[in-house]
Amino acid sequence: MLKIRREVMKAVGAASDPAELHQWLQSAIELEHATIPTYLTALYSIKPAYNEAARQVLRSVVIEEMLHMTIAANLLNALGGSPRMDRPGFIPTFPGPLPMGIAGDLTVSLRKLTRGQVVNVFMVIEEPEEPLDLVVKQPSTEMFRAQAQALPPAAQREFGTIGEFYEAISNKIAGFGDGAFTGDPNRQVVDDRWFASDELFAIQDVKTAQKGIGIIVEQGEGTTTSPEDPEMVPAHYYRFAEIVYGRRLVRDPSAPGGQPWSFSGAPVGLNPAGVWNLYPDAKSVDYPGGSRARYLSDQFNSSYTNLLRCLEETFNGSPENLKVALGIMIEMRLIAQELVATAVPGTEMFCAPTFEYTPVL
Repeated sequence: MLKIRREVMKAVGAASDPAELHQWLQSAIELEHATIPTYLTALYSIKPAYNEAARQVLRSVVIEEMLHMTIAANLLNALGGSPRMDRPGFIPTFPGPLPMGIAGDLTVSLRKLTRGQVVNVFMVIEEPEEPLDLVVKQPSTEMFRAQAQALPPAAQREFGTIGEFYEAISNKIAGFGDGAFTGDPNRQVVDDRWFASDELFAIQDVKTAQKGIGIIVEQGEGTTTSPEDPEMVPAHYYRFAEIVYGRRLVRDPSAPGGQPWSFSGAPVGLNPAGVWNLYPDAKSVDYPGGSRARYLSDQFNSSYTNLLRCLEETFNGSPENLKVALGIMIEMRLIAQELVATAVPGTEMFCAPTFEYTPVL
């Protein structure tokens, strides 16, 4: 699981007024965003008409990560802050660590979809503090299982979890009370055309703030007693495990071990022939100048930068721009479909998106 230095939780707990939480909520926005490029790269690597169940898993997680970023932005706005996204430092360096001083040896990379990438990166990102031991009744022929790295006692004291980070924010907000919510209500992004009204809502008091934080944590990790999120679908960690085990997680009262779920549902196949062999952790400079590969990569990065700019406007007084931002996401997907089908000159691999900030004059 991801570990974060306890100094961060201590800093959150020591906040004497809501303004001192602004930097940590900005960090939460950056953390929620940081997972999206690696998940999108795996999603874009799936060829048309292949691996549809795996595509659905990845797409559903990406959408919810966008929801979590929006909730975090609503939280920051509600407490009088201003979300910032339109800058190069908002984007992590790939390959590299996640933002906010996340500890451990995890290196997040931009690579094609494989079970190894799901286990070694995606499930590590989403792993709860105490994963449930669920039954695999019909395992795939290629078995993987995420193994949490056991920390020695000293390290356990030194580090906490992402769930604890959000819990610290939730507790501090409760301590400040409803009077902390001084932000402009008109900055709240609420649009039930894109997200259900019980998932994305105006944050205006302690109750709605804690509800939003709960959605972020439970959709990613589930709970200590259930692999399902509040919408009764598997949390991200267990959704990714469906790709690993090749079966949907379903309720199964006959499962042994006291947990009424098992990976015994519909197949979630992963045919390697249906995945583009993407250039790993690519940069635009890896594609020759003047080539179609470079042109499409630059187009993608321009669109991606435009998205960040549009999101910053959305969260800073123009909530109606959310529909524009989602339109840009569709544009990114269309460019990516061309990009990943384009060979990298001089190699047997295909182009991958690079997710680089591109200033626009």
